[in-house]
Amino acid sequence: MKVLHETGLARAAEFLRLNGRLIDRRRFALHFRGGPAAPLVAALRGYENPDGGYGHALEPDLRGEGSQPVPAQHALQFLHEAGADDDPAVARIAGYLSSITAGDGGVPFVLPTVRDTPHAPWWQAADDPVGGINPTGTLAGMLHRAGADHPWLGPATGFCWRYLEAGDAGPGAYDVLAILTFLDHVPDRDRAEAAFGRVRDVLAAHASSDHQGTLDFAPAPGGYGRRLFDDDAVETALDALIDAQHDDGGWDVAFPSWTPITRPEWRGFATVENLRTLRAYGRLKP
Repeated sequence: MKVLHETGLARAAEFLRLNGRLIDRRRFALHFRGGPAAPLVAALRGYENPDGGYGHALEPDLRGEGSQPVPAQHALQFLHEAGADDDPAVARIAGYLSSITAGDGGVPFVLPTVRDTPHAPWWQAADDPVGGINPTGTLAGMLHRAGADHPWLGPATGFCWRYLEAGDAGPGAYDVLAILTFLDHVPDRDRAEAAFGRVRDVLAAHASSDHQGTLDFAPAPGGYGRRLFDDDAVETALDALIDAQHDDGGWDVAFPSWTPITRPEWRGFATVENLRTLRAYGRLKP
């Protein structure tokens, strides 16, 4: 079994110092150097908009200033990492989501306003976008995890349950991630377990893509994502993840960069994520 030692962690720290966004440097300091949480929350504030949503390239492939649904996921994740689930920003995010939710209770993946800003070519919006399990499942799951009680959560949770019970065509890889986040955190645990039992094989069949692998769906031992893979698959993926650290100390991403800044930004994010995964599985040693 391979492990990443302090020398590898130090190389990652230097990579982030040279290349990472401030917010990812703050995350690294919090998780791996005993740093305080407040600087991470402060760094996140710079991405927030008056409507309660987030933009300003918090999602690196969306370079515009205006709010979009997916950056709200990043914000909720970073607030959670900082132990700030009770921060007023959580309620502001839910309020923003209420303002963009479709009639079926779901949130669109991307809003038409993306067309007016620089963005990766794969971010395409319909003229009248409808709600999708991605990102509604992720957003609802994260807000449930935060203990939020905003009125947005009721219809959004109903939207997710209806999706799971409809048994429609197989989900895409990002849909799988959204479903897993929802099931991991929705309060009705008996219903979540029953739903996972029904859809487990479908999720497992779609838990991969040209740039996503085992550990993207099972980043920690707990949670439903881990139950999609056998032990050998996870252990093999962890060994490969350690081997994938570059000589410069960072990890790369397997999707294209459409403008020069996005690759280092994504690499910094991925480096912190990969280190968190290695630690979660006991593969990070001092």
